Amino acid sequence: MLDHWNGFRQTEWQPVPRWALTAWLGFYAAFLLYVFHSHGGFLFIDMANLVVHEGGHLLFGWFGPTIGLWGGTLLQWLVPFLLAGYFFTQKQIASFAFCAFFFFENWLYTATYMADARAMMLPLVTTGDPDNIEHDWHTIFSSLGVLQYDTTIAGIVRFLGWCGMLGIVGWLVWQSVRASTDDVLPGSFTMLNHKER
Repeated sequence: MLDHWNGFRQTEWQPVPRWALTAWLGFYAAFLLYVFHSHGGFLFIDMANLVVHEGGHLLFGWFGPTIGLWGGTLLQWLVPFLLAGYFFTQKQIASFAFCAFFFFENWLYTATYMADARAMMLPLVTTGDPDNIEHDWHTIFSSLGVLQYDTTIAGIVRFLGWCGMLGIVGWLVWQSVRASTDDVLPGSFTMLNHKER
């Protein structure tokens, strides 16, 4: 097991070509600007998040109503997290960064839902009986006795989501520069040694 871990640690991340890094950074910059100007509103990507969220209620609902209630957010966070984990094991920089970035973007979606726990103004969607529809976070916060802190908790979750997204973009740049530096240095030493001969 230890040998496997050491082998994994010594495996290099697959480099990202400079043109691809530039394209990715342009995409992330445009998306972050879009998110910033949405002021916590519904984003186009949230349509996909919503589908996964509702699927989570159905999936985890098999294990009881409580876990079923939490299941929407659980699956919504688990899907990008597990995909990021897979690409981490494959040492694929761009793919890992993309999935990790949208793992944290899901925190913004969740924060918007949390902040609505008392007001319950958001239109709700359900895959079950529309007459028995409930607001996930109103029910969860009420059961935990923290309903009055809904916007505070949402603010913290939103802040962490922003930190995660920005951190992943920073990591992508750092890892890509590091990988390209590693590629340049051996060649430079080879050229230097060749000249000395």
